[in-house]
Amino acid sequence: MRLQDKVAIVTGGGSGFGAGIARKFAAEGASVVVADIDEPRAREIADEIGGRAIHADVASGASVRAMVAQTVEAFGRIDVMVNNAGVTHLPAPMEEISEADFDRVLAVNCKSVYLIAREIVPAMKRAGRGSIVNVASTAGVSPRPRLNWYNASKGWVITATRAMAVELAPFGIRVNALNPVAGETPLLKSFMGEDTPEMRAKFLATIPLGRFSTPEDMGNAACFLASDEASMITGIAMEVDGGRCI
Repeated sequence: MRLQDKVAIVTGGGSGFGAGIARKFAAEGASVVVADIDEPRAREIADEIGGRAIHADVASGASVRAMVAQTVEAFGRIDVMVNNAGVTHLPAPMEEISEADFDRVLAVNCKSVYLIAREIVPAMKRAGRGSIVNVASTAGVSPRPRLNWYNASKGWVITATRAMAVELAPFGIRVNALNPVAGETPLLKSFMGEDTPEMRAKFLATIPLGRFSTPEDMGNAACFLASDEASMITGIAMEVDGGRCI
């Protein structure tokens, strides 16, 4: 029970990697808040794991403030924050991506990390402890063509993670990132453009271990980084990618 008595928020927890992380955290003893813009999905996962569902639009300051306030009201504190919610644009030449799609990717993937830090860091500083796990991507390390602005957003997350880690370390707060490769999540079709056996084979050919990242893979990795077992680890971007970035 590596997260016994910890209080954790997982954004985008209603499906995909977020659901895998929420399940693992609950299995390891954490009280888990499943936050998602799709509240019915969040409620389904929360009911399954004995957690609490909260509707949250991570790109909205007011919504993030409400998410944090509701969590503190229910549990008294936040020990672990997992910034998992993310979106992508469809594959296309960089100059053809619409301004609306660009703004959405940056708001959900990047601005959300700032908005959430603004709300949770002061309390973590007062407590003298805390763990933040940001879900970045192998796209931020080894970009794929035609996903340019998504790639850039995940590179931003990796740099933000390191900057946060350096600044917050004196306060006992650790900040790390995870870099998954494409996985069996609702975003997979968006990454590939189309979900066909041929496109899957093309993607899998770039992964030495020959399979996609799974929600269970991400849950295991996030649990380690969030736990006291990783008490000397901060500022890393752990690749959970089957060798994709080698």
